[in-house]
Amino acid sequence: MNSQASDKQAVVFGLGAVVLWSTVATAFNLSLDFVTPLTLVTLASVTSWLFLGGILLISGDLRRLSEITASEWLRLLALGLINPTLYYFLLFGAYAKLPAQEAMAINYTWGLVLPLLAVPLLGQALQRRDIGCAAVSYCGVFVIATRGDVLSFELSDPTGVGLAMSSTVLWALYWIGNTRINTPPIQGLFIGFTSATAVLLTIAGFTGSLVNLPWQALAGGLYIGFFEMGLSFILWLKAMKLTQNTARISTLIFLSPPLSLILIWAILDEVIRGSTLVGLAMILAGLAMQHWQRPTDSSV
Repeated sequence: MNSQASDKQAVVFGLGAVVLWSTVATAFNLSLDFVTPLTLVTLASVTSWLFLGGILLISGDLRRLSEITASEWLRLLALGLINPTLYYFLLFGAYAKLPAQEAMAINYTWGLVLPLLAVPLLGQALQRRDIGCAAVSYCGVFVIATRGDVLSFELSDPTGVGLAMSSTVLWALYWIGNTRINTPPIQGLFIGFTSATAVLLTIAGFTGSLVNLPWQALAGGLYIGFFEMGLSFILWLKAMKLTQNTARISTLIFLSPPLSLILIWAILDEVIRGSTLVGLAMILAGLAMQHWQRPTDSSV
């Protein structure tokens, strides 16, 4: 396959992942009308674990799990307690408290948290651009959290905002933890979901969270586990492997928030606030500045 055809396929796979990511804010909100965050993350985790296991079985890579060292297994199992266990529990908690448009927008700031946490955890130098980009994006979060009433300094829902912000820290910590692991991505994700599924099913069993579930809850868990936690990851990984221009493919992610807002407006019938649009624009501006800024900027 020539490079041009490969890049075209990469764009198709990348767009597929972005479209799926764009639907999940709506799916989260709809599902949480019928189920608690704990139950939803449990259903989604089980679904994704089965999906990833099926992928490994079909590809013949399931038996290669025995080749992974014990130390790698332990690290991956520990990371599974961060993602999906705690990360999605907090994220679903945020969606249960906040309008979907607000939780979705705040969640995108994880890309700013990552370089900030890399300074103390990975020993990387803090760049001026990172501080500037974070300042722009977090001003956007403040606009969204106060619903435009920035002079009042009152958050619309402090608990919901806190959950959303905490989830971004966990997501960044998860990817930082993955930088020291050499296991193939799908195998690593499957191992992480193994510990998550075991812990979540145990908690759900003690709390009776999986008893007498409505079909809407089951459908939501299946959709989120298959599409958000499973298939979208496979598509994105495929796109990154096929492309000759990683930066161009990675910019596709900026299509997801506006697509998400359209679905939130059309399906959930949420009135999209002007403060959300302004705040999201600031968040995306900060992310874009970080993404396209030249790496020659001096560090602080």
